[in-house]
Amino acid sequence: MDKIFIKKLEVFAKHGVFPEENVLGQKFLISAVLHTDVREAGKTDDLTKSIHYGEVSCMMKEHLEGHTYCLLERAVETLARKMLLEIPGLQEVELELEKPWAPIGLPLETVSVAIRRKWHRAYIALGSNMGDKEEHLRKAVKAVETNEDCQVMKVSSFLRTAPYGGVEQEDFLNGCMEVRTLLTPRELLEFIHQVEADAGRERKVHWGPRTLDLDIILYDNELVDELDLQIPHKEMAKRDFVLFPLREIAPFLRHPITKKTVEELAEELTQHYVM
Repeated sequence: MDKIFIKKLEVFAKHGVFPEENVLGQKFLISAVLHTDVREAGKTDDLTKSIHYGEVSCMMKEHLEGHTYCLLERAVETLARKMLLEIPGLQEVELELEKPWAPIGLPLETVSVAIRRKWHRAYIALGSNMGDKEEHLRKAVKAVETNEDCQVMKVSSFLRTAPYGGVEQEDFLNGCMEVRTLLTPRELLEFIHQVEADAGRERKVHWGPRTLDLDIILYDNELVDELDLQIPHKEMAKRDFVLFPLREIAPFLRHPITKKTVEELAEELTQHYVM
């Protein structure tokens, strides 16, 4: 990914934990690295094909001078989110906010906080086998769409499948969606759990009937192994109701561990059933 650099833009703002900092204000320096694709701009000499660093500089200045935060961490976090949401073509941003006059009573040059934030790509499996199953799935997609930190890119068709896990219950309706998100894996998990709860999901029987089941299948190429969160989903290669809808929207997506494509995993599962 190409980069555009903005270095040490000077702003006068009122961030700090002391009340006088919030009233009197002081100088801050903000630097940014904008990750974007400038290929077309380089070929055409057309500014609209790139990111206007002058407009971005004004955005950073207005945001930092127009708000008051106790922490530098909060200032750069809110700025990074604003930039990623509002600047077309921006895939990732690195920000460093420096505070040259930090009031700590010691001779230092500056203190700063630097962060790196980006858009991530996640795949979420959907399932329901209670009530109006299709309505539950469509409402789940809508709930993700209405979260400002998420963008639904693709949604598969819905597939009717037999229940998994040996519990006697109705057939499921399953699907999969591709989501572009600013949320971390943990934040995304907490969000989809809330969507499940809003749909009346109750966790009484393992692999039992449910109004709505949402699982993070993949998140970029990250590997997560925690008690309540495993990415890639540890059961994905065994589940036709995950692989078949996922194959519809991302057949050439590769499993980050096995390196096999979704198409290959689905074909292996199909052959297993035939045998």
